[in-house]
Amino acid sequence: MEEKPPPYSEKNGFSNKAYDASLDSVHIEERKSEENRKLQKEKELQDDPWALPDLENTETPWGELDTYGKILRVTWLIIRIIMFVAFLYFFICSLTFLSDGFKLVGGKSAGEIFRKNEILSNPVAGVMIGVLATVLVQSSSTSTSIVVGMVGGQLLDVKTAIPIVMGANIGTSVTNTIVSMGQIANKDDFRRAFAGATVHDMFNWLTVIILLPIEVVTGYLYWLSEKIVNTINLNQDYEKQEFLKKITKPFTNLIIILDSKKITNFAKGEDVKTLLKDCCVKDTVLQNVSSLVLVNETVMSTVVEVNKTEWGLEEVKVCVEKCEFAFKESGLNDHEIGVIILVGALVMLCICLLGIVKTMNSVLKGNIRKGIRKFINYEFPGRWSYFTGYIAILVGTGLTFLVQSSSIFTSTLTPLVGVGVVSLERMYPLTLGANIGTTTTSILAALATDDIRLPFQVSMCHLFFNLSGILIFYPLTFMRFPIPMAKHLGMVTSKYRWFALVYLIIMFGLFPFSVFALSIAGWYVVLAVLLPIALVIIFVGIVKVIQHKKPTCLPKTLQNWKFLPVWCRSLEPIDRSICGLFTCCKCCNNQYEDEEASFEATQQNGISSRSDNTRL
Repeated sequence: MEEKPPPYSEKNGFSNKAYDASLDSVHIEERKSEENRKLQKEKELQDDPWALPDLENTETPWGELDTYGKILRVTWLIIRIIMFVAFLYFFICSLTFLSDGFKLVGGKSAGEIFRKNEILSNPVAGVMIGVLATVLVQSSSTSTSIVVGMVGGQLLDVKTAIPIVMGANIGTSVTNTIVSMGQIANKDDFRRAFAGATVHDMFNWLTVIILLPIEVVTGYLYWLSEKIVNTINLNQDYEKQEFLKKITKPFTNLIIILDSKKITNFAKGEDVKTLLKDCCVKDTVLQNVSSLVLVNETVMSTVVEVNKTEWGLEEVKVCVEKCEFAFKESGLNDHEIGVIILVGALVMLCICLLGIVKTMNSVLKGNIRKGIRKFINYEFPGRWSYFTGYIAILVGTGLTFLVQSSSIFTSTLTPLVGVGVVSLERMYPLTLGANIGTTTTSILAALATDDIRLPFQVSMCHLFFNLSGILIFYPLTFMRFPIPMAKHLGMVTSKYRWFALVYLIIMFGLFPFSVFALSIAGWYVVLAVLLPIALVIIFVGIVKVIQHKKPTCLPKTLQNWKFLPVWCRSLEPIDRSICGLFTCCKCCNNQYEDEEASFEATQQNGISSRSDNTRL
């Protein structure tokens, strides 16, 4: 019979050796250093809300897994990657449906806008028409193609088309702004996503504000593009390239197929009953064609003109295969189909965006997340780091050319910015590249017209407009105003989340429509209304910068905005009204008040400390 060991023997986990207190002190120091590292990371995130977050990897290390655990992990990883690709595919399809829905609902309205030539002669009205038309069809490619087609049909001249193309550049950023709202549930993700989306808006608006007056006064885009077009040999021998659409069309064509050329035809004044496509495959055949011709015949010594029928062969395009899709024989009109498609697209977009974010956060953890983030946000070493952004611009240009849509490219990047994989500083040059890449669509549309020269000149204007904006707002670091402006909008929307919807309605609806309405009355009316507003905005911007950099240079009254009523310097009163309207809990309002008080106290402390330093 085996004897039981003593209760304090080594077999029971006890030792007769002397107690070594240094071992515990080592463990305590390790725990303290780990806690200090965590506190330091939290402090860094608090100090810089734009720092990319690190997700802790809570999974068991690979080396500690048994064979079954390793097989299970690899299988689950493959499943999540497949789910991510599937969500991404249907997300891109939902953007296509979103564009189709807007075309059906507002496509004819957009075409009608372009027919008002007397209004288009006003450059400010032209910009706002470009914005509104692009918002209606949810595609700058479509609106610029309409403009190019109308120039080719001699319904618009090049000088009138340039402001419209500028406006189309602004309108294209509405899609990724809508996409960013899919991450509204998480405050930090929404702040980054909304800033990543609106950096595109800020760049486009600033570029138009600066270049439109220059173009009106000097016409440099018109003359530069004209010189280039006159020096190159143009021909129509090209084949339309579709890269991404070849993958998405098998699914999207099952639901609906539109003929975008019909919007252009409607803008030209043709009678278009529906935007749905009738024929998918056409073939050229020889067909007997009769025509009446006048011939001279001599009748009783008198020459008379006689109508004769002549027959001949002529090449005619005939439909070989009719289009078949779900809404083909629905019996609904374009507007009703558009509303259904639009609602379905928005639901599909939200579900896919949620799936993308969830699977991305699940897959991109620990070392995988760090590796991908390091690769995307990589900076060249030393002096070469300055050129990293230009490589990102080229990458954005190439990828946008492949997908043939800047909206799809930037909308795909937006959730990546939200989850912290892509930094806002890297999103900016990629967006600029997307602006260049989207001009290829208008170039291809120009090559499809009968008279290539003028439409191609419009496409060149589009290209040089974007290049000019990049030359202004990218090479010099202190000129990259869109980044801090987007960060400010991100901070506001993370605190007052309803502001995102208000921003969307105002910037892409009320503001362009109001300016368009004013421009009808004449340019002097626009100037009288907008110039004072612009001067106030510029003054406030300059004062805010000085308040942040060196507040002691300002008079004591302007060192903060407390001399203004609360509703003039804060969104808090509006927020309280909205929360009250939707019966929000008081704790939300208390939280906002605490945050506002904390912010004001921090700002005041900063001003006081700077004042003390100045006195010293």
